[in-house]
Amino acid sequence: MPLGSLVHQLQHAALTTELAQRTRQGQEQGQRLCLCGGVRVARALVTSSLARQQERSLLVITPTLEEAGRWTALLDTMGWPTVLLYPTSEATPYEGLDSTGEIIYGQLQVLAELLGGQEPLVVVASERALQPHLPPRTVLQASCLTMGRGHTVDLTTLAQRLAQLGYKRVNTVEQEGTWSRRGGIVDVYPVSAELPVRLEFLGDELDKLREFDPASQRSLDTLEQLWLTPRGYAPLIAQALRTAIPPGLQSLLGDQGLASLREGHTPKGLGRLLGCVFPQPATLLDYMPSHGLVVVDERRSCLAHGRQWVDHAASHLEDLQAGMDPTAAALVRGNLHLPMTTCLERVDRRAGFDLAELDTAEAHPHHVSLGARSVPCLPNQFGKLGKLVRDQQRQRTHLWLLSAQPSRTVALLEEHDAVSRFVPNAQDRPAVARLLDQGTPVVLKAKGVADLEGVALPAWKVMLLTDREMFGQQSLASSGYVRRRKRAASRTVDPHKLQPGDYVVHRLHGIGRFLKLEKLSLGGEPRDYLVVQYTDGLLRVAADQLGSLGRYRASSEQPPKLNRMGGSAWNKAKERARKAVAKVAMDLVKLYAERHETRGHAFAADGPWQADLEGSFPYDPTPDQLKAIAEVKQDMEAPRPMDRLVCGDVGFGKTEVAVRGIFKCVTDGKQCALMAPTTVLAQQHWRTIRDRFAPYPVKVGLLNRFRTAAERRELLQQLANGALDVVVGTQLLLSKGTVFKDLGLVVVDEEQRFGVKQKETLKALRKSVDVLTLSATPIPRTLHMSLSS
Repeated sequence: MPLGSLVHQLQHAALTTELAQRTRQGQEQGQRLCLCGGVRVARALVTSSLARQQERSLLVITPTLEEAGRWTALLDTMGWPTVLLYPTSEATPYEGLDSTGEIIYGQLQVLAELLGGQEPLVVVASERALQPHLPPRTVLQASCLTMGRGHTVDLTTLAQRLAQLGYKRVNTVEQEGTWSRRGGIVDVYPVSAELPVRLEFLGDELDKLREFDPASQRSLDTLEQLWLTPRGYAPLIAQALRTAIPPGLQSLLGDQGLASLREGHTPKGLGRLLGCVFPQPATLLDYMPSHGLVVVDERRSCLAHGRQWVDHAASHLEDLQAGMDPTAAALVRGNLHLPMTTCLERVDRRAGFDLAELDTAEAHPHHVSLGARSVPCLPNQFGKLGKLVRDQQRQRTHLWLLSAQPSRTVALLEEHDAVSRFVPNAQDRPAVARLLDQGTPVVLKAKGVADLEGVALPAWKVMLLTDREMFGQQSLASSGYVRRRKRAASRTVDPHKLQPGDYVVHRLHGIGRFLKLEKLSLGGEPRDYLVVQYTDGLLRVAADQLGSLGRYRASSEQPPKLNRMGGSAWNKAKERARKAVAKVAMDLVKLYAERHETRGHAFAADGPWQADLEGSFPYDPTPDQLKAIAEVKQDMEAPRPMDRLVCGDVGFGKTEVAVRGIFKCVTDGKQCALMAPTTVLAQQHWRTIRDRFAPYPVKVGLLNRFRTAAERRELLQQLANGALDVVVGTQLLLSKGTVFKDLGLVVVDEEQRFGVKQKETLKALRKSVDVLTLSATPIPRTLHMSLSS
């Protein structure tokens, strides 16, 4: 929350108090105020300061969901304890398409927070959230299930209650909206929670509640209470319909759907009946605290988008009712969409104000100008930046500098006679206040700040500078795609995760089909056995001998052929595999022997461009990063071909090590290839390298399956004639048509996700090529080959 201290300063300003008074007076007089003239950052800062000064929760309405996402990321930097994005669907309720689980679960997570009464908090939503689409607040709150430690709970009743709430019973809880039971242990994954919860009972008494990891199934933190919302709104609609089946429902749902409803299930398409079951469906506004502030950003755009959606909804309702008999048509009511003017009139009855970027009287009849203005962008021009800082100091402006590389920012400003100070803890308000009172600019660390730009608020005597103005780039941490490590699956079979019909592999007998888990008494003591079918009979494997079984995995989706117990086919298959592995190993030994004897290209020492590129990195490199970079450069400058592994967890800076190595390669006249296991990851690497190399005459290309055939041919031709310096791609780089004019470096990301032959094919393109491997989850072979090559 790097901007929390700035909001704290603004909320105690006299001008903010005056604005708060004017908004209250306008509300009392029926004249909703509009704060105009400011980019999104300025509007967000002023909005946060007004809400925090009055200690109120905040609802921000934007024209689109995309804009709501930007507001959410921005407000999350401004010191709020909770900032929530409320997702909405663009589909109308009359299309017969239920919203996806992701949207419903996201909505329920927000509604659960609002029903819990935790304040202050911020909710950001598009104008769609003002349309009726929710059950009444009292209905949803009454349907929620609360359990705490020491409570008496009948497990049979609990199972029935979970079914009523729409939760599905499974063998293993791994997804939201599911539950399972093993004796006195009940696992449930609330749709409104980040993690599932394990309930441990002693008889009917709830003894322990603990969160657990759905991947490893290991218990984590202890809880005192569980609050469970329905899995969606459809179970509430179904429950209400079962109490009294209305005429026309059979025509609407069909015989099968109505039978499913009567049996206790929730048929699809019930969302359009929300208005029938609840004559006054609710909006997000009905769930917000009554004393909270409701802010509408760009009212005209909200009105335009809302009217367009309402027109679509009315058209869909008319088409739907036209094809129904009158009794069925009466069930699909038109109270799930309202004129957008009516929705905004409801907003106007709540405390709050409007926002607009344009500062014109025509934009709003009761407007107040914020007087905010943009800050000049002076990338790496610290002479001019130093002068800007000194000029603002003379005008007694409080300067805030937000950077991903704060120490470097302070040092560069000092070189140009501009004194500033880095405050490591952005929440250290006394330290920040002392520096500002002395007229010293405050430098704060930017952490994952997305879409942030500098702004000046002359009326508040405040100016904010970011990396965009100082270095000409956004924080690299604002990338939308984040790789997450996945836990490696165990090779040992978990009998609780096997389904009848799954294929397994026995160490001695080969491929079989799992049938069931049964308990047998052989030798007087009952034991659990896995029953596996083979072509010539059944094999029973004791539960304590599961090490001999493994799951069957193959690249083909075709079902495998079952082996015979003790037959020769399985042994022959293993022998063929051994020979294939031995051949690959011999090829590797030969290749590495040739690489060891071959004299490779010795890259030149760093030049001024290399120093300039490394200086543009918007972070302070860690000691481990600096060590890895130095060792990579040392290997590249040596005459022997490099084969180095850079190992580090996600977010530890492996990509920057590769970027500097790639730049060293291309500035020495060589080409570079970077291979990633997925299209998304290749796209991310391409954007990063393209943006970092933009100021230099370096051409970077992307080769993936989304390129047209003509684009691929052109790119491969540029590789062959040397017009392309860097190519980023997936396995397509291994195709026979890929020819380099002068390849100098190969970078392989997430090597463990490629086969050995794939990687070695890339290496074999040139036996003198340098190879850099990046990995967050290294396997022993990778480490061994890098150490011994």
